[in-house]
Amino acid sequence: MNRKHVAIAILAVWVGAMAWLVRREYFPQHDALFTDVVLSVSPGATYYRLLVGGEQVGFASSTVDTLADTVRLQDVMLWEVPTGGAVQRVEGRTVANLTRGLSLRSFEGTMGGDVARYIARGAVDSGDVIDVSVESERGTTRARVPFHASAALPMVLPMRLAFRGQLEVGASYDMQLLDPLLLTTQETTVRVVAESTWVVPDSADLLEGATEWTPATYVTLRSWQVEHDLGGVPYTVWVDDLGQVVDATTPTGFHMERTAYEIAYENFENRRAAATTLVASPGAPIERRTALAAGVGPPDGNVDTLRVRVRNLRLDAFALDGGTQTRAGDTLLVVSGTPGPAYRLPFDGDSLVRRYLGAGPLLASDDTRVQAQARQAIGRTRNPERAAQELVTWVHERLVKDPDARIAGAVDVLEERRGDASEHAQLFVALARAVGLPARLAAGLALVDGRFYYHAWAEVYFDDWVPVDPTFGQFPADAARLRLTIGGQGHPLDLIRMIGQLDLEVVEARSE
Repeated sequence: MNRKHVAIAILAVWVGAMAWLVRREYFPQHDALFTDVVLSVSPGATYYRLLVGGEQVGFASSTVDTLADTVRLQDVMLWEVPTGGAVQRVEGRTVANLTRGLSLRSFEGTMGGDVARYIARGAVDSGDVIDVSVESERGTTRARVPFHASAALPMVLPMRLAFRGQLEVGASYDMQLLDPLLLTTQETTVRVVAESTWVVPDSADLLEGATEWTPATYVTLRSWQVEHDLGGVPYTVWVDDLGQVVDATTPTGFHMERTAYEIAYENFENRRAAATTLVASPGAPIERRTALAAGVGPPDGNVDTLRVRVRNLRLDAFALDGGTQTRAGDTLLVVSGTPGPAYRLPFDGDSLVRRYLGAGPLLASDDTRVQAQARQAIGRTRNPERAAQELVTWVHERLVKDPDARIAGAVDVLEERRGDASEHAQLFVALARAVGLPARLAAGLALVDGRFYYHAWAEVYFDDWVPVDPTFGQFPADAARLRLTIGGQGHPLDLIRMIGQLDLEVVEARSE
């Protein structure tokens, strides 16, 4: 995981927060209800510790300010990511200005720190589109992001359940959730599975001679356990009767717990020097991050069969089965191969596959420049396999390998002719979709010189999904890849949450 991927992962947190605020305000049929609630709640802030593997890696806060005719929401997240033998410190901040009925007026998000700096601004242009601009050191990317008015963000789900009186044990609701990474909506079932009482710190004291703040007073919160999934990943959140998160966990290792400000922030700051020491220690629980030991070296030449045992990860939370990769218990098997396509371009088959032909905010397959370049690269062929091979070769040979942190869509990558693995994959997918070849982005781990590194590549559909790697110029890609996520923008966003958890053992790696 290089600095680019750290920056993108933190940006993903900011994108999720920004999308949460957009969705949080846009329930027009319930404006009156929300207005009443806002008027009855005093301004204030809630604080959280961010934990990975039981160790604090950051803190978060959520603040509500009520002005004369505006409600201002501000989310802050401070996160220190150990990577490459050092600690990268990043702060993300999102501010949204809303009407008293919680209709969005404008927002601004910033992400800054040791890795990069991004600024995003936007406003609701119409009832179903948001104009967004993202500025970075490398330029500005603009997008019009569609959203479904009835959908909800996972982070706003607790508030919706609380305000609608739906926090009843045993109840379940079919809802549409907006995936903040894929920017798409999907059906899910939300379940209220338990009720309990949580006791959390409400204030803290610093005892004489002590170096850490400890709880002074506590608050008792009646809370409900809510479960749902997003993109196949299950989430568990405990919610109080005001729709505030009390405790949250994900199967990928993040734990957020509510506490007093001094415990969340002051203790974290006081441990910074110790955290730096931990990073330098090979035995530290959060040290296993940038590269993971594979246990064996790769065979000579391309890897045709890779069998890996995965520990300390909830495997059913990831896209592990399908195409050239299968799962049996805690073991993943990847084999190389190219199923022969049984169709001619453009693809007009299964509707579940056709959804991988459409354009997206950063995958502008409908852009005239992308379409023209795709047609030029493949020539007159209508054979999917030949077209995919030509596009892999073109992207591999024409793009400069550039790991610098940046934000870019397929059009920007095409014009600048440079990018990292994520951007190689983005451009390839956009080009493939432009000629009617179903393609999707994949992210996971690549085996290189006996170690696993975070990586992104693409998959194309023939009679099944086949991995291709434009960064390495491989068609088809060999078996030296473990796919963990599908879709999104090709950045291994979810993978950052495995810090300190993932343990891999290569059982077999061979070449025919």
